[in-house]
Amino acid sequence: MDRDAFRPSPPADVRAEPTDAGTTLVFVRDLRHPPAAVWAALTDPAQLAQWAPFLADRDLGTAGAAVLTLVDGETTQEDPATVRRAEPPHLLEYTWGDDLLRWELSPLGSGTRLTLRHTVGDRGMLPMVAAGWHLCLDVADRMLDGDPVGPIRGAEAKDFGWPELRDAYAERLGEG
Repeated sequence: MDRDAFRPSPPADVRAEPTDAGTTLVFVRDLRHPPAAVWAALTDPAQLAQWAPFLADRDLGTAGAAVLTLVDGETTQEDPATVRRAEPPHLLEYTWGDDLLRWELSPLGSGTRLTLRHTVGDRGMLPMVAAGWHLCLDVADRMLDGDPVGPIRGAEAKDFGWPELRDAYAERLGEG
């Protein structure tokens, strides 16, 4: 796909759940690809580099320490991570800095229902987090289709519909 023609898909199903550690964004997305392909996109560093907001220093498909490097243009920030659970191809859970991410993959026909539970300390961040993951997963979906657009990270996301997505998610999450 021509990168300049890329536009985000409509907002996904989301909700906020209070937790002891803050608030969890629950983001549900149906993908046309089987769980094994989605699992590889979530864990393989080469695939993550094509769509995720970070670069991983190792395969995330096994438990243990990792480093996730957030990328925003020329700026990078290394954050410690720990893969807590890796149950291919259904469950991946890891910390990223102070956040906790839990990816649940369920078969859905020939595709996958992906449920991301991203726990953050500040509930006000949820619309921004939702908009960011939305764009990343759109890019991942294109990559899995064999029609990559390349990663859309950091400030560059503002050129690809991030502000409108943030506002839509703020409304859906009662933050607007």
